[in-house]
Amino acid sequence: VLVLPQWERASSTVYDLLVGHEVGHALYTPDENWIKYKKIPPQFVNVVEDARIEKLMKRKYAGLSKTFYRGYKELNDEDFFAISDSDVTDFNLADRANLYFKIGNFLNLKFTEEEMAIIRMIEGCDTFDEVLFAAEVLYKFCKKEKEEKVDDMPMPPGEMGGESDEPSSVFVEAEQQEDAPSEGSGDSG
Repeated sequence: VLVLPQWERASSTVYDLLVGHEVGHALYTPDENWIKYKKIPPQFVNVVEDARIEKLMKRKYAGLSKTFYRGYKELNDEDFFAISDSDVTDFNLADRANLYFKIGNFLNLKFTEEEMAIIRMIEGCDTFDEVLFAAEVLYKFCKKEKEEKVDDMPMPPGEMGGESDEPSSVFVEAEQQEDAPSEGSGDSG
């Protein structure tokens, strides 16, 4: 079953991008409950899997490269990812990786050497097992980075920490997807 979004405002190019993306999930994302044996928040797996399936679709259907490029350009121009008022350098690696693989042609994203090693790992994923491995590395990196930022912040008097393991923007995206009607894999960013 292929579930496609119905966006009245989507141009034919953006709609073709969305169809190509969802067909990529249908063809390449295994229908298995990997959460039973891997303790990685699904949002991190989705970032890596989206990069993989789009790469595989471009390989299989070479004409999709232009469609993805033009569609993501249009989405970026419309500020679909809601980043125009944000400093993307403050985003966690998972969010920057997601932007890199979708609209990286239109943003000047910078990565440290350690971050770039993870980006290259994501780029190299050809199998779903590689996706799970890269997603786990990405998750652990973001978790460590978040813990270091929390440790560096002064704690207001009388407050106790209660931080989630998930980067806030990835977590917010997941909450928004739960509230929205089902649209395939729900990747909006």
